[in-house]
Amino acid sequence: MDKFYNQLIENNKKWVADKLSEDSQFFEKLKNGQKPPFLWVGCSDSRVPANEITGTQPGEVFVTRNIANMVVHSDMSMLSVLDYAVNVLEVQHIIVCGHYGCGGVRAAMSNQQLGLIDNWLRHIKDVYNIHAKELDAIADNHERENRFVELNVQEQVFDLCKTATVQNAWRNGKPLQVHGWVYDIGNGIIKDLEVSFSDNSKLENVYQFELAQS
Repeated sequence: MDKFYNQLIENNKKWVADKLSEDSQFFEKLKNGQKPPFLWVGCSDSRVPANEITGTQPGEVFVTRNIANMVVHSDMSMLSVLDYAVNVLEVQHIIVCGHYGCGGVRAAMSNQQLGLIDNWLRHIKDVYNIHAKELDAIADNHERENRFVELNVQEQVFDLCKTATVQNAWRNGKPLQVHGWVYDIGNGIIKDLEVSFSDNSKLENVYQFELAQS
C-alpha cells in the first residue's frame, strides 16, 4: 500500500496514545455524547482545519464544509446540519469562516467553464453581482479577491439569519449568535469581520418570519 496512506494509520495510533497519556478517560468521555457550543460553516479547503486553527478539542465544534463556505437554501445537507446543531445540540454560536486564497471564490471571479462545479460557483457569482460596484472599483486583482472573500462570508451570515431554523431559535429565546470570520492561510490569523447577529431585527422585513402557528 502507499506509504503516505499507511502513515495515516500510524498517525492515528500515536494520536490515541498521546490523548490517553494526557487523559486516560478521554475516549470514555467522548463516547458518552457531544455538546459542542459551536457550529462551523467552513470551506472544504484542506488548509483550514476548524479544530486546529481554533485550538479546540474533539467534541467542541460541530462542522459542515463545502466549496467556499456557502449557505445555499436548497442544500439539504447543510440545512440538516444546521437544524441538528441548533435544535438538538443547541449550539450557541454559528461561525461562517472563509479564507483568503479561496479557490472557489477565485474560480467564481473568472469566466472559465469548469464543468459540474459551475452550478455551485453560480451561487458565489451571485454574491459578486450583488457587490459588483464595490468590487469592480478595486483595481488590484489580489485586493479585489480578498474583499470578495470577505463579502461572501458576510452574505452567508445574512443567509443563515434568513433561515427559519435560526429565526425560530431566536423567537424561542435561545442564546444563538451568528458570526463571520476570515482565516488568513498566509499567517494563520483569524479576522473577525464584526458581522454578528443575535436576532433578526436587522434583516429586511421581507426575510423576517412570523411566529409559526401551532
